[in-house]
Amino acid sequence: MNVYELTRALVDIESITENEAAVAAYLHDHLAKLAVRTGGQVERMEVERDRFNVLASWGRPVVTLSTHMDTVPPFFPSREDAEFIWGRGACDAKGIIAAMVAAAEKLRGEGVTNFGLLFVVGEERNSAGALVAAKSPRGSKYLLNGEPTESKLVIASKGLLRYEVIARGKMAHSAYPELGESAIEALLDALEAIRKVPLPRDAQLGSCTLNIGTITGGRAPNVIADAAKAEILVRLVGDAAPVREAFARAVGKRAELIEILSLPPIRFATVDGLPTSVVSFATDVPVFGKTWGEPLLLGPGSIHVAHTSEERISKQELADAAGMYADVVKKLLAKA
Repeated sequence: MNVYELTRALVDIESITENEAAVAAYLHDHLAKLAVRTGGQVERMEVERDRFNVLASWGRPVVTLSTHMDTVPPFFPSREDAEFIWGRGACDAKGIIAAMVAAAEKLRGEGVTNFGLLFVVGEERNSAGALVAAKSPRGSKYLLNGEPTESKLVIASKGLLRYEVIARGKMAHSAYPELGESAIEALLDALEAIRKVPLPRDAQLGSCTLNIGTITGGRAPNVIADAAKAEILVRLVGDAAPVREAFARAVGKRAELIEILSLPPIRFATVDGLPTSVVSFATDVPVFGKTWGEPLLLGPGSIHVAHTSEERISKQELADAAGMYADVVKKLLAKA
């Protein structure tokens, strides 16, 4: 199966976060067959219920290539034209998985050992797979994480801070609003106060940004809302503490701020011979820490079409990525 066929096969298996079992099983079987042919081994790394990471290794994994199997919603299947493969996960990150598998085949064809492949669940929501993997390191000295970076080696990426903002009120008939307390109005006031908070800037990473991702609440147009909730996400360029404190002061008693996830900005290791970039998105890398080695970030595809209805990956870039990954692995093994 070539890199295009494997990409499409993976894209066609729906794996929205928390529903990765089928794609993980497919990858486990695919890698098990590869391992038999090339002298490797494959294992399931249990996460929860029927969710599991997939780890393949050849010798002692000094360098580990890793990315995630889950996708954001909604699912839509693959298609291809002369230039692109389209579909949910095409660039984020199933094309990357296929390129890493192709790199493994190339490396083994050249007699290279001491590397591994680690594919995890849950990156798009709470990094559940990376959290489990971080507790079970295998001695790897370098973790080459795959995300769509336009085949440029990332030197720095923003972190993130995610909250639920919950407001509570008192139900009443909307004809008599004075008898109730609107949770929706309280939530809107809290969100407006948050939006007015000045956010920090970093010379390398640029500005810290805020996104109000979801708003839910209320029961009916003629009922004063007794509950409302928003989910917000901040792209961090530095320490989260000043942002936390500023948000807490801004919200006051209007609503409750519940922190869901915090990941710091990351500065990455580099290797010679590749173009570099700075990105605004976060990855599993802060969750791994350095338990799987010094992190690097590199992958084919553009983040600008990830999470959209136009998600796709260039077939030429995808084909080139297998060689790119293999070359980086060899350079890192030479340094180790």
